[in-house]
Amino acid sequence: MLLSGALYASSLEKLLKNKMRFNRIILKLSGEVLMGKEGYGIDPEIVREIASQIRDVKELGVEIAIVIGGGNIYRGMRAEKQGIDRVTGDYMGMLATLMNALVIQDALEKIGIPARVQSALQIEKVAEPFLKRKAIKHLEKGRVVIFACGTGNPFFTTDTAAALRALEVEADVLLKATRVDGVYDKDPEVCDDAIFFPEISYMDVLKKGLKVMDGTAISLCMDNNLPVIVLNIKEKDNMKKAVLGERVGTVVKGAGYHEERNS
Repeated sequence: MLLSGALYASSLEKLLKNKMRFNRIILKLSGEVLMGKEGYGIDPEIVREIASQIRDVKELGVEIAIVIGGGNIYRGMRAEKQGIDRVTGDYMGMLATLMNALVIQDALEKIGIPARVQSALQIEKVAEPFLKRKAIKHLEKGRVVIFACGTGNPFFTTDTAAALRALEVEADVLLKATRVDGVYDKDPEVCDDAIFFPEISYMDVLKKGLKVMDGTAISLCMDNNLPVIVLNIKEKDNMKKAVLGERVGTVVKGAGYHEERNS
């Protein structure tokens, strides 16, 4: 007996949801991911590709929040080298993340995905202020929430903001999107002999000084047993595979995390 189109779609959706490993995710995007060949700024084609990947994951019924960096425009840690006060530089970096957040919001809305930007700084003309309850309500209503301006405080990275927001909205996992395939003992873009870790503990990341996320972010995840999956955003289906529990990238985890991903 053949299923009607609507019934088939409903059955397929239920099947996919049963296979899903994670239902609510935080996606951490570095500003550098948005750069094109020029090495700075925003590449519209890359933005459209990322938006398309987010749509594919969203169509599985996953609730998605995003934390975005601003390194493609300005990085606060450069400030002191340029003779700018570090605190001032950090606020400049926060404003850069807001610009990136608006770009991602625009790209998502152009492909039919409702999105809201929430800012840790009060800039109400272009973004809502961050409110945990409102963010969760947006997620439950199927909207993508983009968190901008980091934590709203200088000296804290957007990695720390991603860990903090993930815990606040009770995300199942933090997906750290990068330009490489996961965690290595050294930079694989520079060193051909870099060793890849398919999985690693929070403590080993800290002990080895690996540049996965900053120490504050890793410590937050470790203290709350929030798993982190580091993956290559350039590989089109990696986000979707991670959500469905397939092996992709590197899992950063603690003793309480049970591996249930498919081989």
